[in-house]
Amino acid sequence: MEFQTSRGLHGDGIVGPQTWSQLVEAGWRLGDRLLYLRSPHLRGDDVDELQRRLSGLGFDAGRVDGIFGVRTAAALHEFQRNAGLTTDGVCGPDTSSELRRLGPRREADAGSTVSGVREREALRASPRTLQDRRVVVGNGGGLDALCERVHAGLRAEGAVVLTLHHPDGSVQAGEANEFGGDAFVGLDAADEGFVVAYFVDLAGAPSAGGQRLAGLIYEELPPVVAALVPPPRGMRTPVLRETRMVAVLCRLGPPALLVEHGPAVAAALTRALARWVQAPLEG
Repeated sequence: MEFQTSRGLHGDGIVGPQTWSQLVEAGWRLGDRLLYLRSPHLRGDDVDELQRRLSGLGFDAGRVDGIFGVRTAAALHEFQRNAGLTTDGVCGPDTSSELRRLGPRREADAGSTVSGVREREALRASPRTLQDRRVVVGNGGGLDALCERVHAGLRAEGAVVLTLHHPDGSVQAGEANEFGGDAFVGLDAADEGFVVAYFVDLAGAPSAGGQRLAGLIYEELPPVVAALVPPPRGMRTPVLRETRMVAVLCRLGPPALLVEHGPAVAAALTRALARWVQAPLEG
């Protein structure tokens, strides 16, 4: 459970697919293997370190998520070209050594990575209304009625809404990315209690937009459910890690509470999104 919590997963003490994947990823260090663009994408703490080092040197490797995607490959290629290395897009011994030589791994704080700066700038330039904004509502199962209400509420505000029904967060993330959403709100049923989460990387740097949206949901929920809602937390579940947009994940329960307060919860989520587009960043 301590390991799960440290990796941004739900600390249930069960070694399921997500936990096993994280156990494998945690075993890799930069230089242990060749890193390059392939399908499926390579994942691991070595990729995370590569992204962090590239970003610290000013190369846009994308979000520091430990997934070697197209943007990471482009940043690696550009680094190799600038460093006078073979520009093959493969992070091998020579490239790893040069990355280490040019400076220590920098533990990024919020907004200090290239992707963090890019996210903030995009949010500052975004429209301040839900009209024509593309919002994805992800239903992890058991919350069909709530998702329909959220969908309807957002449509009434002028948003273009896609509702996804799939228990696999990775599948939801892939479809949301294809849709090109501006924001993703995942809704999962829980036996009890509320959890509102946003993406945070292994160094503790959050998605600025996700943290802001989660905070607004946290403000809106308690008055309508008359229940204690814990503060939002940074996590790295597949749907938060793999979506390429501002994303939050809400685990809501118990079911009886949602039956009683479902319309009010849906309205609270819609209000939170409307407030978020008006002020997508803190301050």
